[in-house]
Amino acid sequence: MKKFLLIPLFLGVISLSACGSDDDGDNGGGGGGTPTTSSLTVSPTNISASSAGGSFTVNVKASGEWTAFVESGSDWISTSTSGSASKEGTVTVTVKKNTDTSSRNGTVIVKCGTSRMNVSVTQAAPLQVSDVKIYLPSVGGSKTVTVIGTNWNATTDESWITTAKNGNTLTITVSQNDAMSNRTGSVVVSDGNSAAEVTVIQSSAEDRTINTPEGYHLVWHDEFNEGTQLNSSDWTHEVKNSGWVNNELQNYRQGAIDGTYTTELVDGHLNINCFKGNDGKVYSGRVYAHVNSGWEYGYFEARIKLPAGKGTWPAFWMMPVGNDWNTNPWPMCGEIDIMEEVGCVPNEVTSSVHTQDYNHTKGTQKTHAMTIADAEGAYHTYALEWTADAITTYVDGKVQLAVTKKAMGSGHNQWPFHYAFYPIINLAWGGTWGGMNGVDENALPLTMEVDYIRVFQKD
Repeated sequence: MKKFLLIPLFLGVISLSACGSDDDGDNGGGGGGTPTTSSLTVSPTNISASSAGGSFTVNVKASGEWTAFVESGSDWISTSTSGSASKEGTVTVTVKKNTDTSSRNGTVIVKCGTSRMNVSVTQAAPLQVSDVKIYLPSVGGSKTVTVIGTNWNATTDESWITTAKNGNTLTITVSQNDAMSNRTGSVVVSDGNSAAEVTVIQSSAEDRTINTPEGYHLVWHDEFNEGTQLNSSDWTHEVKNSGWVNNELQNYRQGAIDGTYTTELVDGHLNINCFKGNDGKVYSGRVYAHVNSGWEYGYFEARIKLPAGKGTWPAFWMMPVGNDWNTNPWPMCGEIDIMEEVGCVPNEVTSSVHTQDYNHTKGTQKTHAMTIADAEGAYHTYALEWTADAITTYVDGKVQLAVTKKAMGSGHNQWPFHYAFYPIINLAWGGTWGGMNGVDENALPLTMEVDYIRVFQKD
């Protein structure tokens, strides 16, 4: 009989509860060993944050040590843990304020060994309004603004403004303004977490006699009918000696010289006076409207009576706001001449644009001249319509000069008209153009008269 030797075989099944082993090695895994069995639960698995952000607690239950981290690409989320070395703990999820214009999504990952749980984080966009600035006429009226957000309300401290909410539409209504000055108020739209402000600007009663171009609204004007001197909050005087530019002979000053003002308001008009002082020097005025802010694009209009006399050089034109002349010198910076005229060529009004590639020093400027029989001695309206793609000037509603970005070229050297410019009105005497045929000092004193200046921008 054969004898068999029985050798016991011990088969062991071990369930390990430690979470230190990691399947992919990130965040504290054990590397290339055999993965261990683990369990993990988190609550909640979804976090919904307002645009204001905040902190949120996630409860963790694990079979051992665990960790938490933010999925890459979501630097607006941060985490901190408590009790991660034990089987129960918490993750504090902190969400930064959302300053973007859209909602955003991210993920917090909680890991215990081979177990992984994702906590999705969704943050709402801040409340938004379709228009942050609206304009209304003096007679009153309403405009609607679209609001992107939920559970919002609109408030205002102005008695002349009322609001009405209908779904995602806010209607802003203003009462009639009978004052001779504009008024400004605001409407605050808030959802409790974020807010947006709508500035409301209402024109003065003067706009009832102003012809506004179709598709535009009045943003600023001066009818020169209040006081005897220009409002310093709107206007800046240039003060320069003769020879400053273009070999011109006048000295620009503010105020009175020997009892005569270089600029003054008379009978609802701005008078720019050019005259000889007791010292034999010629004085005149050059003024800038809103030199520190100007306007980018719009319809600019002035009604002007030009003086007569060989040597005069009146102009209504525009230059860029806050220009750095070292890095962006003339003519690279751009210049828009709405109207110029020289007394040695009476009644011929000219309009031009100057750029690095197109300017009078090269004889390449874009320019056009028009003869108006009584430009000297009668009022005429000179205007500029300036958009991102075109510049058109007018005399009494007739096109004077029309140039386009497409035709001139889109580079800065061809089309530098992509930032704010401010209007200039001045009366020069002599110079390379005004004095090209000499000057007649017997014509002095003389006056350039401006009935009004108005600035409109698109609705």
